[in-house]
Amino acid sequence: MAVVVFTAVLSDDDRTRAVCFQALELFAVWPLFLAGLLCLVSGVTLGVGSRYGLVRYWWVATKLAVSIVLITLVPLALRPGLAGLSERGRELAAGHLGTVSVGDMIYPPIVSPAALLFALVLAVFKPWGRIRSRWGRA
Repeated sequence: MAVVVFTAVLSDDDRTRAVCFQALELFAVWPLFLAGLLCLVSGVTLGVGSRYGLVRYWWVATKLAVSIVLITLVPLALRPGLAGLSERGRELAAGHLGTVSVGDMIYPPIVSPAALLFALVLAVFKPWGRIRSRWGRA
C-alpha cells in the first residue's frame, strides 16, 4: 500500500495517479483485513499456549489491543476513504480533470508500520511486568 500511495503522491503523470488510486481499492482492504485477522488468531493461539498467557502481562495485552485497533481501522476508516479515492481515480482516468490527492490515505502506510514496530519492540523487550488481579495474585 505504501508503494502505491507514495507513487501517486510523487507522480506528475495523471494516468499513473489514476491507476494507483484504482489499485488501492483492489488490494488494500480485504488482504489487509485478512492478514490482520490471521495475525490476531496466531497471536491469541501463541498467547494461550505459552507461559506468557493472553492477558497475564501488560506487554501481551498491549500487543493484543494494538492488533485489534489496527484490524478495526481497516473496514471502518480505510475502506470508505479508498472507495472515494478509487472513484476519483476512475474519473481522472476518464479524462475529467480536477484536483485529486491522496489526502488522508498517506497516514495508513505511516501509522500501520509504526504500530507494528511498537508491537515488535514490546515482543523483544517485554516491558511492564505482570498484570495483577483484584485478589492480589500475580
